[in-house]
Amino acid sequence: MSVNDRPTGQPPSATYDSAFLRACRREPVPHTPVWFMRQAGRSLPEYRKVREGVPMLESCMRPELVTEITLQPVRRHGVDAAIYFSDIVVPLKAIGIDLDIKPGVGPVVEQPVRTRADLARLRDLTPEDVSYVTEAIGLLTRELGATPLIGFAGAPFTLASYLVEGGPSRTYENAKAMMYGDPELWADLLDRLAEITSVFLQVQIEAGASAVQLFDSWAGALAPADYRRSVLPASAKVFDAVAGYGVPRIHFGVGTGELLGLMGEAGADVVGVDWRVRLDDAVRRVGPGKALQGNLDPTVLFAGPDAVRAKAREVLDSAAGLEGHVFNLGHGVMPSTDPDALTRLVEYVHEQTA
Repeated sequence: MSVNDRPTGQPPSATYDSAFLRACRREPVPHTPVWFMRQAGRSLPEYRKVREGVPMLESCMRPELVTEITLQPVRRHGVDAAIYFSDIVVPLKAIGIDLDIKPGVGPVVEQPVRTRADLARLRDLTPEDVSYVTEAIGLLTRELGATPLIGFAGAPFTLASYLVEGGPSRTYENAKAMMYGDPELWADLLDRLAEITSVFLQVQIEAGASAVQLFDSWAGALAPADYRRSVLPASAKVFDAVAGYGVPRIHFGVGTGELLGLMGEAGADVVGVDWRVRLDDAVRRVGPGKALQGNLDPTVLFAGPDAVRAKAREVLDSAAGLEGHVFNLGHGVMPSTDPDALTRLVEYVHEQTA
C-alpha cells in the first residue's frame, strides 16, 4: 500500500490532512511542518519536574506519565507533530533482556549477546508485553486531536550494537567482529531484532500512531557495502512489515551521508538527514519519490536568535525544490538547549513558509 493511500474501509483520521502528514506524502502544505527529535525531554523544566525520582525505563511504562511528557512540547512549542515518549530499548526490556538506562551512560546490557546461545534469549515480542504502549497511545490520540503522533523504534543494527557491545560504543568492535567474523549469526540476530521491532511498531500504529520513525542512530559507523549486505535486509523487513498500514515511514541515522540512498532503498517514505549534508544535495543522493526531514545543526540553538534564524533560512532555502520537507534538527535536542529557542524556531519556520 502506498503512503498516499488510506487503509481500505477506514475513514480518514483527524490528522490525515495535517501539514506534517501532507509533507510526508509529498503533497502541498499550508506551511513547512516542524517537529524535533528529543523534543520531549531534558531541555524542558516541566519534564524534569514530572520525571523527578522516576527511572527512565519505569517512566516509559507509565501511560499517564508518557502521555504528559509527550504532550509537553506540543503545548509549549506548537510543533506540528508529537513523538511518543519512550526509548529504543523498551522492546528489549519487555522480552526480558536484563538492561538498564544509566544516567550519563545510556543503555547497559548485563549479559551481552555474543553467541548463538545468547541469541536464544531474544524471544518474540507480543502486544501483551507492551500493553502500556497501547494504553498510552489511546490516551494521547484523544488529547492530541488533529496533531499527529509519531511512533518509533530502534533499527535492528542499532539495537544489535547495544546488545553485542553491552552498552554505548564509539568503535563497535564487538558488533563489527560478529558482522565480519560470523555473518550467519549476525544475520540471524538482525532478523530476530527486525521481527521484534516490527511488532513494536505495529502495536503503536494499531493503537493510533499516524506515522513511525525507525532510528538507526549508529548506522553511520558502516561503509555502504557493509550496510547493503549486512544491515539493509533487516531494516527493509521492518519497513515492509508496516507497509500495509499506509502510514508514513521515516528512516533516520547520524553520520549517514554516504548511506542516504541505501536508507531510502530500505523502504522509507521519508529519509531523515543530519546537518552534514545540505538537503538539495541529499535529495540527489536519496533519489525521487521520497520526502526529506531535517536538518538544522542542534548546536545552532545556542548561538542566539539572529544566528538561529539565519541558519534556519539556509535549511529552508536548500529545501526549496523538494517535493516534501519536514523541518527538524539534524539530530536530537540537546539537554541544555533553551526551550524558548525552540519555540521561536517553530514560529519562524511557520512564518517564513506560510
